[in-house]
Amino acid sequence: QVQLVESGGGLVQAGGSLRLSCTASGRTFSSYAMGWFRQAPGKEREFVAAIRWSGGVTAYADSVKGRFTISRDNAKKMVYLQMTSLKPEDTAVYYCNADEDIVRITTTGGRRGWGQGTQVTVSS
Repeated sequence: QVQLVESGGGLVQAGGSLRLSCTASGRTFSSYAMGWFRQAPGKEREFVAAIRWSGGVTAYADSVKGRFTISRDNAKKMVYLQMTSLKPEDTAVYYCNADEDIVRITTTGGRRGWGQGTQVTVSS
């Protein structure tokens, strides 16, 4: 299991950018795939992006492809989500997630930890 803490959320106008960060604790961080999910009010939590432990493989939801970029720094135990060209429909609480298997993250969500979430609000 890994402990995850998200930060970087806030209020931004449509078309703007934000970078979310997720800080992990635990010795096995570098062996985990990491992902970002989001949950808007009244909706189910949905997959946003994932990255394999090595950083060499990434996956994105169609709704964010070309606008969001996931990256990681294993030495710092950090994972990032750079969000650009933000839209009001990107408004949600964003969560960090971990698992050994990137496919599991992209389908059902990882089993090794969830953060508490950070709020992103995009105004029109």
